[in-house]
Amino acid sequence: MTDAALGQVRIEVDGEGPAILFVHGLGGTSNSFQMLLGAFPGFRSLRPDLPGSGRSPTPFGALTMGGFVETIGDIVRKIAGGPVHLVGHSMGALICQHLAALMPESVTGMTLFGPIFEPSEAARQRLRDRAGMARREGLVAIADAAMGALSSAARAANPLAGPFVRESHMRQDSEGFAQSCEALADSHAADLRLVRCPTLLVTGAEDSVAPPSAAQAIADRLRGSAVKVLEHCGHWTPVERPEDCARLLGEHVRASCLR
Repeated sequence: MTDAALGQVRIEVDGEGPAILFVHGLGGTSNSFQMLLGAFPGFRSLRPDLPGSGRSPTPFGALTMGGFVETIGDIVRKIAGGPVHLVGHSMGALICQHLAALMPESVTGMTLFGPIFEPSEAARQRLRDRAGMARREGLVAIADAAMGALSSAARAANPLAGPFVRESHMRQDSEGFAQSCEALADSHAADLRLVRCPTLLVTGAEDSVAPPSAAQAIADRLRGSAVKVLEHCGHWTPVERPEDCARLLGEHVRASCLR
């Protein structure tokens, strides 16, 4: 593994070959995908921390969904050096959808875990409330609540899943997390008519954030897409079911490269 940077955005780079670009979700970091890396030898994995998350500092200007998409687009152009397979989780899945619509010639395929289309009005308000809590109280209460997005079966089968999600939130910068919440609250759906790549959507049967019906609604708007539902799994699919997610991702990446 090597450590790279594009401006102040930190990027972990593993392996050699065609690029797979991972985009984490709200409260996540590059580590959200660490458990998947052994599934595709012969590929180069790029795992950035989005601005305001993980090791990437919060910039002076406000974080926005458009800014996140621009950051990932810059990584495609300046670091990947060619077309990429996009992998996103939750908010990262929405970023990937926007980028695939904006730069279809640069995306060979997408694998989206816990995918969201755009927040409902109720979800937008919850995100703004969460931003206020992060500024007032820090990340402790938010980190405790975040573990509730995991299924009870996953917590029982993998005792480290809950602490991983909690620690991922605890290590966030409060202001960066708050602005990320507000960026997601203000976001809108991508124009999926412009997406041309094969897409696999993977969600948990017990995902309360991105339930199977939401994943299917996205797939209905995407040509050449498929949905896989993992039983006994909540919203943090790569953390809760790493072996299944690694297998599905590896199969889809290789199939996309053969097109």
